[in-house]
Amino acid sequence: MLNPIAHFVVGVVGAGAIFSLSVAAHPAAQDIPQQLQPPANEQVLVQVHAKGDQIYTCKADSAQFTWTLKAPDAQLFDKDGKPFGKHFAGPSWEANDGSRVTGKAVGNAPSPDANSIPWLLVTVVSHDGGSGILSQATTIQRLNTKGGKAPASGCDAARIGQEMRAPYSADYVFYKPK
Repeated sequence: MLNPIAHFVVGVVGAGAIFSLSVAAHPAAQDIPQQLQPPANEQVLVQVHAKGDQIYTCKADSAQFTWTLKAPDAQLFDKDGKPFGKHFAGPSWEANDGSRVTGKAVGNAPSPDANSIPWLLVTVVSHDGGSGILSQATTIQRLNTKGGKAPASGCDAARIGQEMRAPYSADYVFYKPK
């Protein structure tokens, strides 16, 4: 049986391990590469978690065959795990309130997980759907990616035009002006 001091130490160490795991899952701003930092005059609007697929199409370019990104297809969830919206071709993000943004990647960095798609910085280029939550978004970060990479092989003359889905997850952080 542990004495009361040992219980306290085990509790503190256990809590520290849990805290360390949560910090590792959501990198601090200083852990995010400089080219993915949002403009200094912006602040976090909302962070969501995406779970879905990156869809690739087998294409031929001269004599080379490659899997080319067609579109993402993912569901978005808020911090409590409740449905928030969806992510799809554009690239576009749509909240359940009908607000939608389309963006253009302006920066990228390799994921710390070599088997995952890169992290991105995206500038919002258009807004649709009225005055919902995403109507204020100006910049988006894609972080904490897991999976989603195109296969290294399997695209050949016999498979031109075929699609392949690569499961992925990521966190999307939306920013708005301060």
